[in-house]
Amino acid sequence: MLRVGLIGAGGIAGVHALSYENIKNVKIVAVADIIPEKAEYLAKKFGADVLDHGDKIIARDDIDVVDVCLPTYLHYEYVLKAARAGKHVLCEKPMASTVEQGIEMIKETEKAGVKFMTGHVLRFFPEYVSIKKTIESGSIGTPKVVRGYRGGAHPGRITKWYGDVEKSGGAIQDMLIHDIDFLRWCFGPVKEVYAKGNVYKRVQYLEYDMLTLEFESGLIAHLTADWSKPEGGSFATRLEIAGDEGVLSHDSDDEISLNAICQADKTSVGGGVAVPESPLDPLSVPFTREIMGFMNAVSNNEETPIKPIEALRTLNIALAALESIKENKPVLVKEVF
Repeated sequence: MLRVGLIGAGGIAGVHALSYENIKNVKIVAVADIIPEKAEYLAKKFGADVLDHGDKIIARDDIDVVDVCLPTYLHYEYVLKAARAGKHVLCEKPMASTVEQGIEMIKETEKAGVKFMTGHVLRFFPEYVSIKKTIESGSIGTPKVVRGYRGGAHPGRITKWYGDVEKSGGAIQDMLIHDIDFLRWCFGPVKEVYAKGNVYKRVQYLEYDMLTLEFESGLIAHLTADWSKPEGGSFATRLEIAGDEGVLSHDSDDEISLNAICQADKTSVGGGVAVPESPLDPLSVPFTREIMGFMNAVSNNEETPIKPIEALRTLNIALAALESIKENKPVLVKEVF
């Protein structure tokens, strides 16, 4: 039985907690938050102890895994504390606030001999898994161009720290990092980033950023991060990948969220492809798949599904985009350690 300590009791912690409930041989034994009522609300649901500070999770001898569900600017501190206490660490994305922090996190977890993974959950969404498999099958030929969108209402309307770019990294580092990670997983290293947006203009509850990524393979991706929708506005994602033999598209607003139009020969064209998914199966939930993968790595002493260096490289691209906006120029993506 793996015993988990949850640090942070906000919305994403609740999602993680529900996932743990559906995974065999894993149990949440304690939940910590500096707002005790939040920790108590979550802990009561799962029969866990209530603690008023994350340090009390770290100090417990009966905890094997620490799940860091804190704001981005606290990831570095608590991953290091957990590692130095000999505990395996699952940390919400993004990995850290800076590349330098991420490098130290990797070194410290390796030194401690503990498993460490950042939760880039898009890799576990069935439609995105299907996209990657379709690309690898060669159905659309060689991918050449990508266009993506991710957007909704500004989370700072509910949780204030999101509105401070030094703490959250804005929509690019906090939200669009999902798409950056997925595309890097599919297409490899990014060579150059050019971005425009108003992230540093600090317009309350309104952020809109556009990125162009040039991959080393020559593929070009244009991505939009949108935190400008009104309060209560719907969240949406779109992704279109054009190859030299077809187009693959995903739209979260469509009933059939994934479509492939493939040129079987020079005259015929294929149709749409539905993504199979069973919403009644709790093990089909992407966060559950993600956490199961990490827990299996801990139990079997195997490599984690997402290597720490992969999360660091994704963070590096997001930070290059922010640098591009700040400096108003394209930025070459330098290799991390």
